Formats: sequence, C-alpha cells, structure tokens
Amino acid sequence: MALFGPLFIFCVLCWGLAYYQASGLRWISLLGLSLAIAQWAELLSPPLSYSLGTVLILFTGMFTISPIRRFMVISPLFTVFKKTLPVMSATEREAIEAGDIWWEGELFKGQPDWDKLLALPKPTLTHEELAFLEHEVEHLSVLMNEWQVSHIDLDLPAAVWSYLKEKKFFGMIIPKKYGGLEFSALAHSTIVQKIAVNSFTAAITTMVPNSLGPAELLIQYGTEAQKQYYLPRLASGDEIPCFALTSSTAGSDAGAMIDYGRVCKGEFEGKEIIGIKLTWNKRYITLAPIATVLGLAFKLYDPDKILGKEEELGITLCLIPTSHPGVEIGQRHYPLHQTFMNGPTRGQAVFVPLDWIIGGPKMMGKGWRMLVECLSVGRGISLPALSTASAKICYRATGAYANIRKQFNTSIGKFEGVEEALAKIGGYTYLIEATRLLTLTALDQHIRPSIVTAIAKFHMTEMGRVIVNKAMDVHGGRAIMLGPNNYLAGCYESIPISITVEGANILTRNLIIFGQGAIRCHPFIQSEINAMSHCDPKIGLQDFDKIFFKHVRYSLSNIVKVLTQSLTGGIFCTTPKVSTFRRYYRQLGRMSTALAFVSDFSLIILGGKLKRRERLSARLGDVLSYLYQASAVLKYYYDVGNKNTEEDLAYANWALQTCLYHIQSAFLAFFNNFPNRFVGKLFKVMVFPFGRMYCQPTDSLEHTLARTMMIPSSFRDRLTQHGYLHRKKQSPLNHMDNTLAQMIATTEVSTKLEAAIKNGFIPSIDGMEAKIEQGIEKGILSRTEAETLLTFEKARIEALSVDEFSREQLVRN
Repeated sequence: MALFGPLFIFCVLCWGLAYYQASGLRWISLLGLSLAIAQWAELLSPPLSYSLGTVLILFTGMFTISPIRRFMVISPLFTVFKKTLPVMSATEREAIEAGDIWWEGELFKGQPDWDKLLALPKPTLTHEELAFLEHEVEHLSVLMNEWQVSHIDLDLPAAVWSYLKEKKFFGMIIPKKYGGLEFSALAHSTIVQKIAVNSFTAAITTMVPNSLGPAELLIQYGTEAQKQYYLPRLASGDEIPCFALTSSTAGSDAGAMIDYGRVCKGEFEGKEIIGIKLTWNKRYITLAPIATVLGLAFKLYDPDKILGKEEELGITLCLIPTSHPGVEIGQRHYPLHQTFMNGPTRGQAVFVPLDWIIGGPKMMGKGWRMLVECLSVGRGISLPALSTASAKICYRATGAYANIRKQFNTSIGKFEGVEEALAKIGGYTYLIEATRLLTLTALDQHIRPSIVTAIAKFHMTEMGRVIVNKAMDVHGGRAIMLGPNNYLAGCYESIPISITVEGANILTRNLIIFGQGAIRCHPFIQSEINAMSHCDPKIGLQDFDKIFFKHVRYSLSNIVKVLTQSLTGGIFCTTPKVSTFRRYYRQLGRMSTALAFVSDFSLIILGGKLKRRERLSARLGDVLSYLYQASAVLKYYYDVGNKNTEEDLAYANWALQTCLYHIQSAFLAFFNNFPNRFVGKLFKVMVFPFGRMYCQPTDSLEHTLARTMMIPSSFRDRLTQHGYLHRKKQSPLNHMDNTLAQMIATTEVSTKLEAAIKNGFIPSIDGMEAKIEQGIEKGILSRTEAETLLTFEKARIEALSVDEFSREQLVRN
C-alpha cells in the first residue's frame, strides 16, 4: 500500500507528459527524478534501484547520442517503413502536394482552435457585387426562357450571348487592370447560383470561363505578354475559351493520357522555329463547339533531345486559337438534355510554337500541378454553386407546394411522411449554404485548400441529389411532367452532371479526401515519405531521424487524449468563448481527436495497404468531411449573430446532430471492417467505450424544420437569399411563392368558409367558385373576402397545374 500513492502520482505525471507531447528530455528528467525519490524513500530495494538506474542511463545514452540512436533504432525502422511505403506516380505526388492546408489540417490533427475559426472574416459582398446581382443578373433572367433554350432552340438567344459579353460575365475573375470585373469568390459563386435559379444553361455557360480554364491558368501562371493579349479579350467575350483535359481513354488518371506533343522544328508564319507537334483526341469539353481559344493538356516528349537531356518532359498546357490549321472541333455532345455547349476536339500533328505554352517554355512539364491547383479553386466555387441553386429552388418551391397542395382537406406538408422529406430538404439546404460560405472564406483569403474544396464538391453535390429527389417525391406528378412550368426538371437533370465532372464523386470520396488529406494534413507523414524516398539514403536517414520521435510523441499523445476524452465525454475538450453550442464544440473536438488517433495508427499498421483499401479510407474521409461541415454550421450560426432566430437554432441543431451521427456511423463501419479484427475492436472500445453516443434528429425537431419551410419568414428569405428572382414576376417559382403568400393572407377567410361547409350551411359537392358565391348569398363572406378568395383559388389551380402539348408541339420539340 505504501507504493500506491507515489505510483499513482507517477502515472498521473506520465499521463500529463504524454497528453501534452512532452520532449524526451522531460521524460528522462521525470524518470530520473522518480527513481531518485524512490531510492531516497527506500521504496525500492537497492539491487532493483541500481538495475533501473543502469537501464535509464543506457536508455538516455541510446536516444541522445545521434550515432548510437541512428544505428540501433532509426536505421532498422527506416528500412522497415521504407518497404511499406506506397508506390506513388509522379501525377499522384503532384496532386498530393498541390494546394494549401487550412482548417481541415486542425481537424485532422485533433487540435481545432474554435476561436480561430470564429475569428475568420464574415463573407460579405461589396456594393459593386451586390449591384451586379440586383441589376445585371436580374436583367439576364428577363432575357432568358429556359424552356425555349433547352427544348426548342438548343442554344442561348443571340441577345443573351451579347449581354453576357457586354456585361463581362465571362470576366468575373479577371483583374480590372486587364479589363475584368475582379469579383470575389463569394460573388462568383453567388452570381452563378442566382443565374442557375432561372437557367442552368446560362449558369454553366457563365461558370466555365471563370472556373478551370485559360483565364485562371493565365492569371496564375501566364507570361505578361500572354496576359496582356488574352485576358482583355476573354473579359470582353471577344475570345470564348474552353479547356480540353479529358481524353477518350483517360479521365481522372492523367498518367494514362494519350494526347501527346513532340518537340521538333517546323514552319510557323514563314519561319523555321522550334515548336511542338501535337496530336490529341478530347471529349466532354464545355464550350468547345463555340470556342475561339483552346486550352490543351498533353504529355510532352523531346525524343531528339533538342531542348536538353530529358526525353519525357511531362504534362504541359498550351493555348491554341481554334482557327489554327489542324485544330478540329467536333459536333456537339448532349449531356442529359442540358443544352450548354459541349463537344469533342481533335488534332493530328498540329504544329505550334513553344511560346504558346501557358507560362512559356519554363512551364513545360508542370501542367498537372498547375491544373490541380486551379481545380482546387474552381471545384470549391462552380459545382457547389449549382448545387446551392438546386437546394434553394427545392426549399422554397417544395415548402410552398406542401402547404398549397391538399389531400383529405389537409396540406400535404402536415402528413408525417411528407414532413420527413421536407426536413431533409431544409436541413441539407442549411448545411449546403454553411459549407459554401466557409469554403469561399478560404478562397477569398487567397488560400487554395484542395482537400476542403474536394469535400465541398463531393458533399454539396451529394446533398443536392438527396434534396432534389426528396423534392420530386413531395411534388409527385407535378414534378415529372415536363414543360415551361416545371421548375424541378432542370435541377433533376443537372445534378448527375455536377456529380460526374471535375473529379467524379466516387473517385473524390474514395481516393482524394482522405488519400490526399492523410498525407497533407498529418503533421509528419509527408515529411517521412519524403525522407524515405530521398535520392540520397544518408540524407533521407538524417531527415527521418529528425521526425521520427516527434511522431512517436504525437502518437502517444493521441492515445492518451482519446482515452481521456472518451472516458470523460469530452469535458476536457476546448470550447470557444461563445456560450452557444458548447456541447457540440466538445463533441466535435472529441471526434477530431479520435480521427487523429485512428488515422495515425491505421497508417502505421496498414501502411501502403490503406491506399488500396478504398472503402476504409473513404470512411475516414467521411469523418473529416462531416467535421468540416459541422464547423461550417457553427461558423454560419455565429456569423448570423443577433439575427439568429428560433428557426436558426432548430436548423443548426439538426445539422450538427446529423453530422455527429454520420461521423459515428463512419467510424463504426471503419472499425467493423478493419482487416485486423482485434485492432478494430480495440479502436471501437477506445473511441466509444460506452457504445453509441449520437442519434439522428428527433421527429419533433424535424417537425419544426418542415413547418418553417411552409410559411414565409425572414429566416426563409435569408437561407434562400439570391435563390429567387425579383424582376421575373411570371416565373413558376415566383408564382408558387406568391400563391403561398395569398394562402397565408386568406387563412382566416378560408377557415370561415370551411366551417360553413362542415356545418352544412354550404353544400360540399359544389366547386369552389360556387361555394364562394353561396357564401356571399348567405352572408358568410363579404364581397371583398370573396374576391380575395377567388383570386387565391385561381392562383392555386395555376400553381398546381402542369403543361400540355399537342402532338405537333412534341414532335417539333
């Protein structure tokens, strides 16, 4: 018993040192001091005390004298770990190293600084950007008839093309000194979103020149001469760009690209110069059918070594006028009934000068990194903006429809089955908007967070798919009948396109989010990989030696932290100064620590095998993704500030509970499928020692979300801001909104009439107009009340109506 007290104190001190990643010197000091005290207090026998002292001295010498440490410890470990290192292609390495690490890095390492998150600037549009949304974008909607475009003309009207060019819609990202608008990422996203509310064709047409394409590449990497020539022309629309990356046999695997160029001598403008002879066959290229300038990705070779000793120079990017001899633009593709311009391009032995390489000859072979870095920006803006537009359309329209449409004399939104679908639409719309705004905050700080934008692209498009499907379910037949009055068909047709392009979602989830995140966000893995793959083994060993024990302290700390937080329910996790949602901050901090622990030891145990176990790594990617989305919700709620309402509180609770539930589900699926069953069970016990902790949102909470969608309010308008058009009064969406407002305004009168019918004063078999007339005759309704009710009834019938076509119209369409 005499040993119990000192031993307990010793264990607590060790626990503390491990928790705070204490240095080796502090560990040695603690062990030495503890041994000295034990010997002084005669807690240990002299032989045992001397033996432990000898071991401590040897241990200290082995780990503090570099040559001994490297020979006895580091070198054997270096050899073992090198064998487990995954094989990485040049394109994989470039993709992993591209972009920046931002908030996701703190979440991955289990060290989220919530005050730092909340201190990020609130996303705000400038007066110039707001004016553009309220005037130019609204006027564009007046010029557009999406049904005419997508089912009859199969192209934007000439007036719309002229307006897009005149108002520099294609130059939103181009700096003002080159004639562009130089709008923020927030403005770029919001403009695309608002255009998409009225026309996905116009939105995609506007989006592509401002996303992954020549303008972005020129701004970041172009020579000054290239910028001076092309950027003013791109901003004014005198040049229409497209960018050709996808080959007929290679998409996401850039290493398999079959398009190539050979350095050679050739004739250009009457002179013999050194240039590139290009051969390519690309497809799925948006704007290709009307492009005047083609951005092209290809593999560059120098077989005759004209430029130097290297034969394989790597992926390179060129800008080529489509009028250049040999450039072929194919006929149009027709992607899921969407009529934005898209088609193939080909070329056979097309000679171009070296100066047409984006950035000039010095950028030869650097094309893949250039593309990935630009994609990390565009991927966080364009497709998420389309998903946000779909979500806001579905939110407003479905909420209104669910109130207006009645079954058994009751609004269908009051049935619990419909209520469940409405809650999913509302909750995911809130999550989408929060995720969009946090991601754009990073981009507007000139950060290129490739993992964050991959998370945004994947989850926002997938949530968009759920929202659209739920909206289709609620609308029933109203949603599946095509025509000018169908406001959901465009959403339904466009969602698969967003899911497929700029990195298909299956690839994004299974390979990119955790695959890239594990290496980039882990504090030591990338440095260890670089050390083990160094061309000079001696230097690699020295670099590995500098990192290894830091990694050991990090791993030990993760064990102690995850046990501490799991056993105490996360009460020791840090929270910000704000008082709201402290429980959620603690639980998210706890799950962040669990991710750091599980990912670290999974990488140690599985090594390169984890790369091939895609479903396992995808689940850890899900954990990181939902941590990020929950962070976005907390930031969004904080930014709204004193404008927060009871609706905000309900929606934030729903979103945070949903994220925690999905984090838990992803972890449990990971543990249950871990190759080593014992380790998987050990992980589960350490992370969830008391079993499942998080539940899905309750029926009561979802009832609140559904009710909010069905009634006009400031919250509803704020959540769907820039998701509706003011000037296009006759649009089906605006009509549905106006009908809802009329329904709310006539509630008292409608209730009076319904009571009269129920009590038998008015026959229930007559039509509504006849009932209203009888209501006037019997003094139940005033003439004014009757007229108001008739106006609403006509609006209601029109809102619920679907389009009809003659055979001739269908054939023509």
